[in-house]
Amino acid sequence: MQAVILAAGMGKRLKELTRDNTKCMVKVNGVSLIERMLTQLDKHAMRRIVIVVGYKSRELIDFIGTLNVRTPIVYVHNPVYDKTNNIYSLALAKQYLCEDDTLLLESDLIFEDRVIDELLSDPRDTLALVDKYESWMDGTCVKLTENDDIAAFVPGKKFVFEEMGSYYKTVNIYKFSRHFSTTHYVPFLDAYSHALGNNEYYEQVLRVIAMLDDPEIKAKRLNGGAWYEIDDVQDLDIASSMFLPDSEKVKAMQSRYGGYWRYPKCLDFCYLVNPYFPPRKLMDEIKANFETLVTEYPSGMRVNSLLAAKNFGIDAENVVVGNGAAELIKSLMSVTAGGGGNAGIVRPAFEEYSNRYPKDRQVVYTPDNADRSYTAADIAEFFEDKDIDRLIIVNPDNPSGNYIPFDDLTALIDHITARGIKLVIDESFADFADEPDNTLIRRDILKKYDNLYVIKSISKSYGVPGLRLGVLASGDTETIARIKDDVSIWNINSLAEFYMQIAEKYADDYRRALAELKKERARFFAELGKFSDILRAIPSQANYIMAEVRGGLTSERLTRELLAKHSIMIKDLGTKEGLRGGNYVRIAVRDAADNDKLLAALSEIRSGYFGGRK
Repeated sequence: MQAVILAAGMGKRLKELTRDNTKCMVKVNGVSLIERMLTQLDKHAMRRIVIVVGYKSRELIDFIGTLNVRTPIVYVHNPVYDKTNNIYSLALAKQYLCEDDTLLLESDLIFEDRVIDELLSDPRDTLALVDKYESWMDGTCVKLTENDDIAAFVPGKKFVFEEMGSYYKTVNIYKFSRHFSTTHYVPFLDAYSHALGNNEYYEQVLRVIAMLDDPEIKAKRLNGGAWYEIDDVQDLDIASSMFLPDSEKVKAMQSRYGGYWRYPKCLDFCYLVNPYFPPRKLMDEIKANFETLVTEYPSGMRVNSLLAAKNFGIDAENVVVGNGAAELIKSLMSVTAGGGGNAGIVRPAFEEYSNRYPKDRQVVYTPDNADRSYTAADIAEFFEDKDIDRLIIVNPDNPSGNYIPFDDLTALIDHITARGIKLVIDESFADFADEPDNTLIRRDILKKYDNLYVIKSISKSYGVPGLRLGVLASGDTETIARIKDDVSIWNINSLAEFYMQIAEKYADDYRRALAELKKERARFFAELGKFSDILRAIPSQANYIMAEVRGGLTSERLTRELLAKHSIMIKDLGTKEGLRGGNYVRIAVRDAADNDKLLAALSEIRSGYFGGRK
């Protein structure tokens, strides 16, 4: 067995990173792609490694010469690397293909050891390594039969998005037998190059071969091994976090604050959305209008205020729409901070509010119990003698899931109003509470209390975080008007506006989704209770559950093992204000299938932990 690595390209999309060296010399976490790949291949007692070089070839050869690689290395030079594509690079090495079984790789890949191990250990002698298509992938895809035959190669220009559920992405690692190279690949390579020239991709030859009655090549479906193809700086950033040591991976990924759909097979129990909404019909309606929405300007603030007012049954002068709740929180805290007073904060909670207010003007209440639970009476008592001009409450609280019932909350509002204090209530998770009809965004409530400001994240409640939608409602119309002036007139996009335009039609679907979420939360909570030796789940009225990690296991280790071994992300609360130094995690409630995957992962971790790996 030998390996052939294609490394002649210029890597133009990496811009400055490839100005003075080749693409495969770019480093991921301090180790270049080529050094990592050669080290991995060196473990398999290859006859030789053939590297096709071109751009900055002298620099690459000199660099490889400094590495401790035992396998003999042969270089093939592509002198017209800037005028040809990789079909020509491989053609230059075709004589080697006919001399031995070959592992063919592109040099811009990073992958776990087991990716190569699985391919080499497969008894089939000619294989194309493939992985189930995901939205982050780019390049050639294939369609497969149940027997791993390649039914069709689908190059990028032939990609049909409606069919992507049936696609597999080529990993750009192949195993060719000597016989396959001699009788199939090299003859077709010669014919294809002669007919269509050298500015093509070598996979186009496989596309032709796949149409034969007996193509010999089969697909090898990747079974969970991590890999990534690095074409630009964003790919490099993602790969860097993917291939960090387990102890550093969680922090690196969570520092991105989202975008986890770019990570292969990552199951996100960290960020909080509604797993049962929106329904398929709503999504289809948005898709049907997608071209118009992308190519046209959204309406301004006045129209979007009307849409929000219509959806919540209030007046437009009482509501402002934001690019997510975060934009409104920032504006509210800024616009109303001029008095110089102190803010009452409950912790642990969503930190966006306290982050937007001077630390020396915060009066903090932290419940003194293991569940971090509290009542309206607890809040009233604590802040009774405190010098504050505003009080901020997240209900249900994040991350505890603590919930103040509607009647108790309005009684607290009455009490606070009597003291002339402003009250900010974040009810982003209130729809998930068992108590029905608990929203404060009501005409009668807003007219009664002009010191009340209610924030709601549409992203979290309605399961559309990518649209970045939030609303702020208040009877204080002067402050609402000032916030409308403070934010951009076009602060939301056309997709978000269209969602507000059609959302009312799907009100019944939303109610059913909430009922389904509450049912699944109860089941999930009960199942988590079966892990009482390592987790103490705390009752929650939100779409997440806070749990205390116990039995000698730490929140950091549990979070790390779930991500490293199961590609599952949960939130480690060990550094969160109000829980700092504690041993808590937050777990989102997803649908039953996803929740069961987490439960299975917990079972495996518990078994390993108590099986002697403490």
